[in-house]
Amino acid sequence: MSENLPPTLAQRLNARFGADVVAVTEWRGETTLEVSATSWLSVFQALRDEADFRFEQAIDVCGIDYMGYGQSEWDTTGISSQGFSRGVEGQGPGRFRWSERPQAAPNEKRYAVAVQLLSITHNRRLCVKCYCPDDALPIVPSLTGLFPGANWFEREAFDLYGIVFEGHPDLRRILTDYGFVGHPFRKDFPLIGNVEVRYDSEKQRVIYEPVSIDPRVLVPRVIRDDSRYDQAQAEAAANAAAGK
Repeated sequence: MSENLPPTLAQRLNARFGADVVAVTEWRGETTLEVSATSWLSVFQALRDEADFRFEQAIDVCGIDYMGYGQSEWDTTGISSQGFSRGVEGQGPGRFRWSERPQAAPNEKRYAVAVQLLSITHNRRLCVKCYCPDDALPIVPSLTGLFPGANWFEREAFDLYGIVFEGHPDLRRILTDYGFVGHPFRKDFPLIGNVEVRYDSEKQRVIYEPVSIDPRVLVPRVIRDDSRYDQAQAEAAANAAAGK
């Protein structure tokens, strides 16, 4: 009976794009297609125009930084039975000094772009992803020629991740300030930032200065032993000993 079932979306994607497909995954009902940057535009052209797919809308474009992916700064194995339920190592990306920043492993793909497509015709969704070939200057072709609505999405990814969309008609920052330095969603960008801003009443203008606070990690203080009644018990014992 299974031989008579129609092919899944993943099977049709593999059959249609062949060598252009890096990977197709299905997880919890969601299909993700990974393609190379060189096939980026041609794959989207087919996904939009061919009757078997008809993904007419690009509803989201976002950047991804995989630096430190899978690494955890929470220590869940070396904590004693007393005290807090978790300790923190403080080595995760974004919680360090610049000289101690994490480094990507050799040949590790760091930056990627993920696009969420919607087919109104077939009532179907698809995630299309590709890794940027060059970590030093991450570049992928712009989708604005196929999906004009991707304009501001790509500007956001450029602003926050520094991913360049080749062919974009107006690629400039959209969320950060005009003179902002760096890309705040990159994993090696410090959480405390690089500069702080204050108004100088004597100079009567805004002053930009190096940030003056030290990076720190906020640890949720979850106590393993319930001590809500310890104080009341201690006071009751003290009163009983005093004969009150």
